[in-house]
Amino acid sequence: MDISAAQTDIRRVYRRGSVGQIVTALMWAASAAAASSGLAGIAPFVLFVGGMLIFPLTTLGLGLLGGPSALPAGHPMSALAFQTAMQVPLGFLVALTLAAFDADLFFPAAMVLVGAHYLPFVFLYGMRSFLLLAIPMIVTGVAVGLLFPSSSVIGAWFTVVLLASFGVKEFTRDRRVSAHQRVATR
Repeated sequence: MDISAAQTDIRRVYRRGSVGQIVTALMWAASAAAASSGLAGIAPFVLFVGGMLIFPLTTLGLGLLGGPSALPAGHPMSALAFQTAMQVPLGFLVALTLAAFDADLFFPAAMVLVGAHYLPFVFLYGMRSFLLLAIPMIVTGVAVGLLFPSSSVIGAWFTVVLLASFGVKEFTRDRRVSAHQRVATR
């Protein structure tokens, strides 16, 4: 299988990353809501635990939508997909450690870590649009962390909007592409 075909599989199975981004937006929203409602001390753990649930909830969501919910066994992109997925929980250990010293830096650090995690998705999915997710998240995380750390929950809400917008846009695009492919194969 060539790289282009493998990337096509990734886009098809994971619906252009849309379901995962919507699930991720929900986890960030839960954490941002905790921080906004005076539970700032548990917000990092909400995002950490929620982050552990992203893949199983994405798999469930894909299954509910019909079609495959995972790559076939032995798929050439499976290892890269796993490796990029593992960046986030391992990186969050750094963000949680940082939060123990300065809670205001958790969300900015998490934004940079998650944004950097999306950079390999450009290759994995064969979609440059992941740069439109990664770069704003990284740049905003750095800016909030350096310039407005005491308002870091704003960065969390920005991330929610960014992830949800990307997810909805790509889900809509996936539906159009799928409908077009069904018509073309008739």
